Amino acid sequence: MEKTDFSRRPFFKRLKKGLLLAWLVVLLQSCKTDDPPSDPALYFPPLGSQAWESVTPAALGWDTAAIPALTTLLESNGTRAFILLKDGKIVLEEYFGQNLAGNAPFSQSAMWYWASAGKTLTAFIVGKAQEEGLLSISNKTSDYLGTGWTSLAPAREDLITVRHQLTMTTGLDDGVADSHDFSPANLVYKAPAGTRWAYHNAPYTLLENVAAQATRRDFNGYFNEKLRDRIGMDGFWSWLDSDHVYFSTARSMARFGLLVLNGGKWDQEAVMQDRTFFDQMTRPSQDLNQSYGYLWWLNGKGSFMVPGSQAVIPGSLNPNAPADMVSGLGKNGQYVSVVPSLKLVLVRMGENPDAVEVPFLFLDEIWKKLNMIIK
Repeated sequence: MEKTDFSRRPFFKRLKKGLLLAWLVVLLQSCKTDDPPSDPALYFPPLGSQAWESVTPAALGWDTAAIPALTTLLESNGTRAFILLKDGKIVLEEYFGQNLAGNAPFSQSAMWYWASAGKTLTAFIVGKAQEEGLLSISNKTSDYLGTGWTSLAPAREDLITVRHQLTMTTGLDDGVADSHDFSPANLVYKAPAGTRWAYHNAPYTLLENVAAQATRRDFNGYFNEKLRDRIGMDGFWSWLDSDHVYFSTARSMARFGLLVLNGGKWDQEAVMQDRTFFDQMTRPSQDLNQSYGYLWWLNGKGSFMVPGSQAVIPGSLNPNAPADMVSGLGKNGQYVSVVPSLKLVLVRMGENPDAVEVPFLFLDEIWKKLNMIIK
């Protein structure tokens, strides 16, 4: 009897083709969400505990005689908290001045605001929502906020994507009377989306609404579940006029920095699996401002721009800091900086050290002192 080759029949050809396509989809998805590598040399403080291992500067071979000059710089410029981690362990931890209420010395348990350094938290949450298939940063923002979230004509509004919000390239006018006001009447056209970089708080703040609509969750609850509680942070979001600002202890900011240092993993647990998004978040996100990722500031690039200006300044944002440093920078000198090459995390909370909106200059002064210490 002649053997029938069913594989040659049209139905089975289509079935084989469909199985092949399905296999390719699974393969691509697995590549996208491969667990990021974890550094076995890093220490992670336990969850639900105040315990945190430390190492002395002397044990690292650092110049301890140069530390008082750093301490003086920090204290004389309104610093409230300063932490430096090496391999996840605390090397330096200093507190100065009074708490926010002004009724007690600032301490390890005192809360302080992140200001715009908290933008990095939002970027992480947007990436997490995309990882879970709940949104795409390539989609237009109106897919999540509905039409009329700006004062633009629908055709122009639909050109603005979530990625534009992450990269400060919405093209909306940051020169309005209140660049923090995210009401539609205050979101007006300045340039085509993607053609102009401008540090504009209002479109950024609406990323929280994007995440909330996409996940069908309250932003605070989603943030707590997907990030805060998984790495043992404390803290809360609070509205200050039109800005949604995160408050926490300095050690919680250091925990987030440690998570980023380890590529989105807390010890061996992947808090963010999407390595593609994570890498894009901490690399140049557009050609206009080389020193800006997805709401992260990037060091060691050929040029940079600063808030409130369209000038492109040649050189590195922080020339005295390591070239691979990435930072969350906030008003009045709130810093969370991550240096993969040195396995360092730097945290600074405090009052305004200079007059600029994002005081990156003082961070460079800190690194001048650190370069005398770290050997």
